Amino acid sequence: MNKKHYSLLVLFTAFTLIFSACNTSSETSEETLTTPDYQISLAQWSLHKAYFGDALNGGFGNFFRLLQEAPDSLLQGDIDPVNFPTLAKSYGVNIIELVNTFYYSKAEDDAYWAAFKQKCDEEGVTVGLIMCDALGNLGDADSVARMKAVENHYNWIKIAKTLGAETIRVNAAGEGTAEEVAANAVQGLSKLGEYAATQGINVVVENHGGYSSDGSWLAGVMAAVNMENVGTLPDFGNFCMERTPDGCANEYDRYKGIEELMPYAKGVSAKTHNFDAEGNETKSDFTKIFKIIKDSGFKGNIGIEYEGSDLSEEEGIKATKALIEKSLKEIEA
Repeated sequence: MNKKHYSLLVLFTAFTLIFSACNTSSETSEETLTTPDYQISLAQWSLHKAYFGDALNGGFGNFFRLLQEAPDSLLQGDIDPVNFPTLAKSYGVNIIELVNTFYYSKAEDDAYWAAFKQKCDEEGVTVGLIMCDALGNLGDADSVARMKAVENHYNWIKIAKTLGAETIRVNAAGEGTAEEVAANAVQGLSKLGEYAATQGINVVVENHGGYSSDGSWLAGVMAAVNMENVGTLPDFGNFCMERTPDGCANEYDRYKGIEELMPYAKGVSAKTHNFDAEGNETKSDFTKIFKIIKDSGFKGNIGIEYEGSDLSEEEGIKATKALIEKSLKEIEA
């Protein structure tokens, strides 16, 4: 090779390296811009009236009876749960949180979930988590019943894996004293967490009534479980520990509770009920809560979960999304 050819080769190689570096830098920058610390997801429960219609009018006792006997009979609303990815996309959301009670009869229907995954892919929507209810108490005092509850979640872990979801949400419920239920919940969650880890799935517990709505109690359960893939899903509004026909008789301080649960959080649920004229939630100070979230170091999904009655579900979802976006701008400023 003569000197001229050698010089040209050196120049060509240098140009290639420079171009490659620039291109990589551009791609990295693009990726950084499209993967923010916080992303907004949509909890399917925000549309429970649209799915269930009049099925909830008979009370939750009748609802849970039918859920076991004829789950599809509960879907009396105007929309089909299979179309949730498309509906979420219409709200400008591309991460969804499913609720298993809308799909209770599909727990072992592999073909259904393969088609659901395809629909998600077509819409450019991903499943963030599956909220699991009515599968037994993970804090049951009876060890056989507790293990049965653990195993009842296996199908939903399998479905989460099929859909590419990272997480299932479960309940830490049981009968007994706070100490007794905590000890049993630690055992149940540890067993479920062990299985979920083999499938690459997280298990999170929401503050969802009873002892679990006591932030210090649930944080203590998490500390005792002490597993990387077992955590919490702090809900902004579910801190009622005792209900009566007249409403909540004993409510835990929501800000204290969120602060206690955030170290274990793998997602958060931005629960809303009512809004004032400025679009703020009337019972939850989102500015205060989002500061707690930021200070905790949490990065991940923030779920829209509208559960009010003053606005329609569609309007409530939009109002919640707008409030989350406003709150994110405040903490990122």
